[in-house]
Amino acid sequence: MNLAQILSLLLAVSIALNIAITAYLVARASGVGTAPAILTGASAGATSLGLYFAAVAAY
Repeated sequence: MNLAQILSLLLAVSIALNIAITAYLVARASGVGTAPAILTGASAGATSLGLYFAAVAAY
């Protein structure tokens, strides 16, 4: 892997983490319990990372 690919992967992981934390916080603010909020955040983060990898694979 070259430097651009590594930085791109780090950016994708960072964005996925931000999406996961935001989804968790929104779920907690709406009154959902801790465990379902964690699952919501994790699924949102995994989905965004999956979409990134699908886009890279299609490219």
